[in-house]
Amino acid sequence: MDEAKQIVTDIKNGKIKPVYFLFGEEPYYIDAIASYIEKKLLAEEEKGFNQMVLYGKDVTIDDIVANAKRYPMMAERQVVIVKEAQHLVRTIEDLTSYVDNPQMSTVLVVCYKYKKLDKRKKLYKSVQKAGVLFESKKLYENKVSDWIRKNLQGRGYSISHKAAILLTEYLGTDLSRINKEIEKLQLVLPKQSEITPADIEAHIGISKDYNNFELKKAIGERDVLKATRIINYFSQNPKDNPFVLTVTLLHSFFTQLLQYHGLNDHSPKSVASALRINPYFVGEFQTAARNYPMKKVSGIISSLREMDLKGKGVGANVNSQADLLKELLVKII
Repeated sequence: MDEAKQIVTDIKNGKIKPVYFLFGEEPYYIDAIASYIEKKLLAEEEKGFNQMVLYGKDVTIDDIVANAKRYPMMAERQVVIVKEAQHLVRTIEDLTSYVDNPQMSTVLVVCYKYKKLDKRKKLYKSVQKAGVLFESKKLYENKVSDWIRKNLQGRGYSISHKAAILLTEYLGTDLSRINKEIEKLQLVLPKQSEITPADIEAHIGISKDYNNFELKKAIGERDVLKATRIINYFSQNPKDNPFVLTVTLLHSFFTQLLQYHGLNDHSPKSVASALRINPYFVGEFQTAARNYPMKKVSGIISSLREMDLKGKGVGANVNSQADLLKELLVKII
């Protein structure tokens, strides 16, 4: 986040490079930087003749270079943005000759999503010398709630810890999707508000009481009554709570619990680091470890794999999500 902010700050301050090569597994920051350049670098009246958006699946490197070598019309510079440049993976190195001698009145932005640029190759070194290289790395799940808090803080909001965890559990590590949901909350909540689980339930549609986060917690505590209430709710709302997602999250939880049993150091800091989880969840693993010894956890993981196949229609005698959820709970508890 800090590196992306610095790129935008430099552009605002007039420190503009001829080439921006944006790559990596997390598309959110790639899109954010490219969008800022697309919207802000040229005045509206300059964009018609001096801004070009190309798509990697529709062009060649020669097309990109030809557009980049044009001179701006009645403007100081032109902007050429190449979106979906990962489609040019086989020929991307051919861009090196242009980067070695770029048109200084052109700002070339290459959005190379879900791929890495080989540091050993000439293109990487050439961009590093002449322009800006930015790698957008995927956030681990234990970092997402902190990202949500910082993102909201920059917008003038705060969020309760449970609400941040709820968003993370429901939306995963997809920052673009999380950002869209945050924008929804901005539309209905005044600045300086603290976002709560009740706000998320009311405006995003994630139940604060009946979700996979609460189910996982109830199972870890062997709270059969609470777990049963949650799976009954899931059974009545199958589209919002797909069985496959529930099985996947529980499989991840018990796999991490198996890792927990194998750790020599069970201090909160060590556990959070080893399992790559938010420290907030360490207590849940400590409780679950007391309720589920290692041998039991191994059996549960095997059962979850079996239930995952049943949920996908392999070897299942019943197709009802309600029946699958009940069988799942029985096999675990």
